[in-house]
Amino acid sequence: MSAEAADQTLQPTALVHEVYLRLNAADHSVQWDSPGHFYCAAAEAMRRILIEAARCRNSLKRGGNQQRIDGPIENHPGLQIPEQLLSLNKSLDRLNAEDPVKAMLVKLRYFAGMSHQEAAKLLGISRATADRYWAYSKTWLFSDMNS
Repeated sequence: MSAEAADQTLQPTALVHEVYLRLNAADHSVQWDSPGHFYCAAAEAMRRILIEAARCRNSLKRGGNQQRIDGPIENHPGLQIPEQLLSLNKSLDRLNAEDPVKAMLVKLRYFAGMSHQEAAKLLGISRATADRYWAYSKTWLFSDMNS
């Protein structure tokens, strides 16, 4: 989150707390099958929170047509330009329909901030496969977002 725009109001601690609340609010008896199951759910929850924040920032009701000049320095890179995050979200949904493993790799890398090695281990794939999936996913998303 250190690379985010200065006008972002969502703090890293608040984001982590919101993820925790969402993971536990639905059902207090959730049993995680593995650390991978937990991290995949956390990455998806973080993605949804960031998308909601981007949508709110773009809405006219919330001053979406105004430029902010003050705010905290610590922010997530995805919220620098809310329109790009919303476009990424739509493209990521389309990639998920085509290949859920590649979409989850992107979520783990981009939203959860994991390395190739960590994401590969959680997904049960080799590092080389994760590298190939990452290269494919970046190209696929770039093409989809720019079409």
